[in-house]
Amino acid sequence: MEILPIAHFHSPLTSKFGVPKQSGLVGELVGKVVFEPQYRNADFIRGIDGYDYLWLLWEFSANKHKSNSPVVRPPVLGGNEKMGVFATRSPYRPNPIGLSSVKIEKIDYEDISLYVSGGDLMDGTPIYDIKPYLPFTDSHPDARGGFSAERGITKLEVDIPSHFSSLFSEDDFCVLKEILAHDPRPRYISESDHRVFGMPFAGRDVRFYVVNNTIHLIEIK
Repeated sequence: MEILPIAHFHSPLTSKFGVPKQSGLVGELVGKVVFEPQYRNADFIRGIDGYDYLWLLWEFSANKHKSNSPVVRPPVLGGNEKMGVFATRSPYRPNPIGLSSVKIEKIDYEDISLYVSGGDLMDGTPIYDIKPYLPFTDSHPDARGGFSAERGITKLEVDIPSHFSSLFSEDDFCVLKEILAHDPRPRYISESDHRVFGMPFAGRDVRFYVVNNTIHLIEIK
């Protein structure tokens, strides 16, 4: 089976570093689904306004090598334990396919595009399919979440000097704070590692370090 992208994703996050580790974690993060010319027809999205959420099937296009191992080292476990690749959401898979649940924010019928929030895709990601999220079948609130749920999600305090806020729009500044709060560093970084990290966001280079569960933004270029 040969499949080709039906669309590409546009986001203020232009590298893997900084992309939320799961969809839905940063609900303020808005991206745009831009369809390929042959799918830029309103008939392809007829009825989509009846849904609140969508599933996006996409490619881990930034991975340059093919996975051939049956096990991976999930970052949530500190990179020290091995799990079967099919028991994880690792991007290093036999077929590098990602799955994300996103919320529809706006449907643009003029250029046939979708604005969605809560995505975990970097800018330029190819999208291979879009399906509606059905709450009566897709939601299982009592389901177990394996080792990922056992480790849970922790957020950092965020310290951003006030003069940096003028460099972004109000919306982008709120998104940046939420991304930083979810700690964009690799999970295997130790608590004693206070090195300075950098990530691109909305056309700028954001630099920060972490001490005592607080992320300090120190420079924006």
